[in-house]
Amino acid sequence: MDKKQRPETLCVQAGWQPAGGEPRVLPIVQSTTFKYASSEQMGRLFDLEESGYFYTRLQNPTNDAVAAKINALEGGVAAILTSSGQAANYYALFNICQAGDHLVSATSIYGGTYNLFSVTMKKQGIEVGFVDQDASEAEIARAFKPNTKALFGETISNTGLKVLDIEKFARIAHKQGVPLIVDNTFATPINCRPFEWGADIVTHSTTKYMDGHATSVGGAIVDSGRFDWEAQANKFPGLTTPDASYHGIVYTATFGKEAYITKATAQLMRDLGSVPSPHNSFLLNLGLETLHLRMPRHCANALEMARYLQKHPKVAWVNYPGLPGDRYHDLAAKYLPEGSCGVLTFGLKGGRAEAVAFMDRLRLVAIVTHVADVRSSVLHPASHTHRQLTEAQLKEAGIPHDLIRFSVGIEHIDDLISDIEQALTD
Repeated sequence: MDKKQRPETLCVQAGWQPAGGEPRVLPIVQSTTFKYASSEQMGRLFDLEESGYFYTRLQNPTNDAVAAKINALEGGVAAILTSSGQAANYYALFNICQAGDHLVSATSIYGGTYNLFSVTMKKQGIEVGFVDQDASEAEIARAFKPNTKALFGETISNTGLKVLDIEKFARIAHKQGVPLIVDNTFATPINCRPFEWGADIVTHSTTKYMDGHATSVGGAIVDSGRFDWEAQANKFPGLTTPDASYHGIVYTATFGKEAYITKATAQLMRDLGSVPSPHNSFLLNLGLETLHLRMPRHCANALEMARYLQKHPKVAWVNYPGLPGDRYHDLAAKYLPEGSCGVLTFGLKGGRAEAVAFMDRLRLVAIVTHVADVRSSVLHPASHTHRQLTEAQLKEAGIPHDLIRFSVGIEHIDDLISDIEQALTD
């Protein structure tokens, strides 16, 4: 697929290129195994001396076609699908880390990712230092250690809706000799391509806008191919020294710019699984085919809703990067000029009790844990996703009691506003 083609075309055409007589629509290769005529060829596949399919846990034609589409959209050199966004972020970091290593991450990230870093990876001997993404470069740089292996942030944070200064983070990471890994879930490559601003690796929870229809959990990792692992060989021995589990293969020497994704596939997916089902990848591909149509509608609806809420006498505050005057409006104008996302947060003057009562009065907008769906939904984090946290922990996480997360769908905006209006006035 021509890399010069525009995102609208890539959404529809990239990934699956049928030859004569093959299905026009991406087929579901629902098979765990693949047949070969000779034992010798199968051996070469297991030794990574030849490319091909032999077991779906490592590679599958349907999965690979969808990964190729996401790779084309982000402008990378290689990509891999995972069974969830959590798996994508874990693999992205564990691919270059081991016990005794250290990572630096923005504090304002998805709660599940925060727990992954601060609890689970800590148990595995990987320490994560958290920083305020809005702090100065010098202050953030002080969080780095000799054993730091990556810097991590989200293009638009979930739930804080903070816009990452990608260029700043890239400068910091590269001065420290480590890659910048950016979770681009909320923006999608339709609204932002982090590689163009210096990021090295991009992750996605494809469960959100990419799928778009709340049908399939999934994730993706895309490598830009620009980070020079060999220049930092001592920091990344997993990529630059022999892998005993593959007869001493050195990923950077053998696979060049595709070393990072090849290792994630051949080593992590081999040992840990987390592979998406081909059927889920098929559904994800259907979502991707309309991503370029849905994202502008999500953004337009969210901006209109934010303006409406901002003027409502019962609303205490509204947080949306697309709003003029928002703290992150300037960064959004720089990195997300076509729109940010369809998610906004707001608070009601009645506090937590009124927020809960308001949500219970909604008729069209649903209360769900999901976000970034074609259907509008709301969530009250203090009562739902963060209900186990103490007062101090809620404050640290930036979750006030009145905060409502509103994922604005692609319904007609007048119908959405009508539902919000009746819930606010009843």
